[in-house]
Amino acid sequence: MKNKYFKYKYIFTIMAISLFSNALLGQDVDTGLKDHADFPIGTAIRIETLTRDAELQALQKRNFNSITSASDMKMNRILPKEGEYKWGKVDSILDYAQKNNQRLFGHNLVWHSSTPKWVKEKALKDSEWMAEFMKDYIATYVGRYKGKVKAWDVVNEGLESSGGAMRETIWYKTLGKDYIAKAFTYAHEADPDAILFYNDFNIERDTVKLKATLDLIQSLRSKGVPISGIGFQMHIRMDIPDEVIANALKKASETGLQIHLSEVDIIFNTHDDTRNGGEQVYNELTEEMKLTQSDKYRSLVRMYRSIVPKEQQFGITLWDFTDRDTWINPFFNLKDWPTIFDEYLQPKPAYFGFLEGLKVKFKE
Repeated sequence: MKNKYFKYKYIFTIMAISLFSNALLGQDVDTGLKDHADFPIGTAIRIETLTRDAELQALQKRNFNSITSASDMKMNRILPKEGEYKWGKVDSILDYAQKNNQRLFGHNLVWHSSTPKWVKEKALKDSEWMAEFMKDYIATYVGRYKGKVKAWDVVNEGLESSGGAMRETIWYKTLGKDYIAKAFTYAHEADPDAILFYNDFNIERDTVKLKATLDLIQSLRSKGVPISGIGFQMHIRMDIPDEVIANALKKASETGLQIHLSEVDIIFNTHDDTRNGGEQVYNELTEEMKLTQSDKYRSLVRMYRSIVPKEQQFGITLWDFTDRDTWINPFFNLKDWPTIFDEYLQPKPAYFGFLEGLKVKFKE
């Protein structure tokens, strides 16, 4: 009897998605996810990929009104050599955002993984140089785009992958824990109107790391450090219970800060958070898997809308939005399907699950 129930549920769900898809295709081409949201809907982009692919660009413009550079705004791209700032890519991203009336989000200012080798080498020899370098870098970068970049991930992944310990980065080793407070202070001085985030991963499921993150933020705020928001990367797996995610969003919302789901994708397989650390559990994407992923996207959007107070909803950003361009597969050496469009740029059930999450009405 149970199998019969799931069989009919599956058939009806497929029919609903088919009807929904056909209805959507009949809408105005300018109608997309962003048109059904009360907050910005964003995506990571690679500006070179986007500008040379007309179909991809059309999808991006239709569905999103906020953009984050996947890589080109990180330190190793901005300052690959000492004294040689490279602004070209950022300027082209900004130009695209302004022409298409999209919010530009700055990702990121301080992150161990994008710290250039030359910076690490100099820092190990002279911690005082490192302190001055960080101040000058942030002032130069944020100051250049003052009033043009809406918000920044000031510090990215300052805690270890799991648990509550500070990550032993070059920044921490040379400047101590106070490097985080200083980074936020310098960013605020360079652009007092910018919204400033601490951004990290696994905090939606690792309760110890979540508590450590919230304790860190409380400590910063008690010292008057100008932190404005918490970024949940939300690189999540299908098996993470909704109740755990909901609890994390509730705890973070209690701070009163802006909440950004900053790098959303949902995978089926698993990994150990390290490069090439993927475990290929599923070798093909079945129709049933597509539907469960759709449910997960729907639930995530609904939780964000229902748990995070409206005035704290900075937005939801997908990290990228097609299975063709996802970072998951090359980084973890996996074959997965974590986004809302397939490798042929066609909407998956996940797209319609996301859309339903935006459109659902809540009881007053």
